[in-house]
Amino acid sequence: MKTKVLMVCLGNICRSPLAEGILKSKVDRKKVHVDSAGTGDYHINDMPDKRSISVARKYDLDITDQLGRQFSVSDFDNFDHIYVMDNSNYENVISLARHEEDKQKVKLILNEIFPGENVDVPDPYFGGDHGFENVYQMLEEACENIARKLHREEE
Repeated sequence: MKTKVLMVCLGNICRSPLAEGILKSKVDRKKVHVDSAGTGDYHINDMPDKRSISVARKYDLDITDQLGRQFSVSDFDNFDHIYVMDNSNYENVISLARHEEDKQKVKLILNEIFPGENVDVPDPYFGGDHGFENVYQMLEEACENIARKLHREEE
């Protein structure tokens, strides 16, 4: 059975599409399904931000097949791991949890690099191109750790 991982940010056009694309590039896609969503409904069916597409392309990743969607309660049933980009996303997702089992699936992605520090991935939307590069580097490191953990789960 496939392990299913969901990446979540606010609008699903900047951070979570990058995290989805990065993690997909690091796992066996026959064994791991990766998707992304936003807590808000601002960008449903929109492609990722052109700056996310550009920074991904710089590292030979194509995220242009992704379309924005909103997180829903059914995502708790459909995914094994839910990684959120910041504390606000965490609170929004946790507020939809039906029980403790749902809550246990939700983690801040940068806790993969900084355990227990609850560090936010900054929203690069208003930060210019440099902000997208910084976010990419953070997510690259976090996704490398996630991929290692997923590989160990498969063994």
